[in-house]
Amino acid sequence: MNYKLLGKSDLQVSEISFGCMSLGDDDKAGKALLHKALDQGINFFDTADLYQNGQNEALVGNAFKGMRDKVVLATKVGNQMRLDGNGWDWNPTKAYILQAVEKSLKRLQTDYIDLYQLHGGTLEDPIDETIEAFEMLQQQGKIRYYGISSIRPNVIREYVQRSKLVSVMMQYSLLDRRPEEESLALLQENGVGVLARGSYAQGLLLGKSPKPYLGYSGGQVTAAAAAVAEVAGQERSEAEVAARFVLHHPAITSAVVGIRTQKQLQEAIQVAAADDLTEEQVQKLRSALQANTYEQHR
Repeated sequence: MNYKLLGKSDLQVSEISFGCMSLGDDDKAGKALLHKALDQGINFFDTADLYQNGQNEALVGNAFKGMRDKVVLATKVGNQMRLDGNGWDWNPTKAYILQAVEKSLKRLQTDYIDLYQLHGGTLEDPIDETIEAFEMLQQQGKIRYYGISSIRPNVIREYVQRSKLVSVMMQYSLLDRRPEEESLALLQENGVGVLARGSYAQGLLLGKSPKPYLGYSGGQVTAAAAAVAEVAGQERSEAEVAARFVLHHPAITSAVVGIRTQKQLQEAIQVAAADDLTEEQVQKLRSALQANTYEQHR
């Protein structure tokens, strides 16, 4: 397993990380999966207070009780569950963040969160207030670092200019190359680590039945999947190629992979052990279809 520093932090995170959102309701099976991932070298685990209304955090916290120094825990904030349990509302205010972090700390059974991320964001948010909350929690030692989870270039620019964030989590894959337009270069120039999610494009790059995706037609999706399969050949899996395409970009620190089963975990470990793609292979993939661009939030 390769490890990289996340942005300007001192967090050494595994190149393949565990997206905990995919974990099911079986706590025993989930705990075993998390332990096996750690044993295999994955040390970065990403959850959120929104997932399963906090139960996902509780599962992660229970799994790593007594092992806190061996894992890098990341969670997210900003989606406030309604009192009736019917959905949630966006709330990036300082007051809410300071309240929500206490509940996350309790569920995670820890005194501190390694990476606390805003779970979204818009230009209409009280951005300075949100940053102030993160800075306060950092000073109090309740979080070590903070970042945002956002695909919006205009929001990302604001946080790069106005805060000390160390990371941005964003969707990036062969079928979603929008971050290449400007965000990846901006983040790399400013020493902000990128956590890439969606490397497999909902399984469309792994042979799942094609469908229109982010402006691409079903035929274009098929062409991208065919290019992945061609590069994979007999020596690699499609998962290795899809994830290694993402990791090839120098701005990417880690690919966050959703893992729910032992098979998916093994697949992720194989990706971590796989060789890098060659420049020729990357160009073959890139030429399979024209890169898409952002239509909004530019």
